[in-house]
Amino acid sequence: MKRSVTLSLITIICAAYLADQLYPQLYEYTALYGPYVQSGEIWRLFSVALVHGGLTHLFFNMFSLLVLGNPVEAALGKARFLVIFLVSLLTGSLASIYLNSAPQVSVGASGAVFGLFGAFIAMRKMISEGVRDIYVIVGLNFVFGFILGGVDWRAHLGGLVGGYLTTAVLLRITRV
Repeated sequence: MKRSVTLSLITIICAAYLADQLYPQLYEYTALYGPYVQSGEIWRLFSVALVHGGLTHLFFNMFSLLVLGNPVEAALGKARFLVIFLVSLLTGSLASIYLNSAPQVSVGASGAVFGLFGAFIAMRKMISEGVRDIYVIVGLNFVFGFILGGVDWRAHLGGLVGGYLTTAVLLRITRV
């Protein structure tokens, strides 16, 4: 049985969370912080997905990755799924940095997860069932992000747009 990319990502991210608990300085080298990225630490655009703001944050991101990742990976294949995940992570990180009025530290894989929401929206003709539910979930996440605070809605927005556009392009240039 071949391992899915989705489960591999979940394993890597959870292992990184455990490593962060054992070695808290890992957080300092992986969290997203605009001034550090702009000074050359570009790995932070991706390593941000490896650190989370607690067990609840990790759980919700990994649960969402599992629920969204498996069907997207099954529909588009491992390589396309990984491209969507990584581009969404990148666009989420860039949006977090450039749309914030002041530099702030950001952590988590939410940008990539929202990219998978974007992928679902782009694939709506392929998977007509449940797309309306995706719109509701995305909307609720943005509302809660504004109400609760402490949520990097800019990363969510950047990931959503990046995931949608990447999936739309992949659907046009490749055979599924």
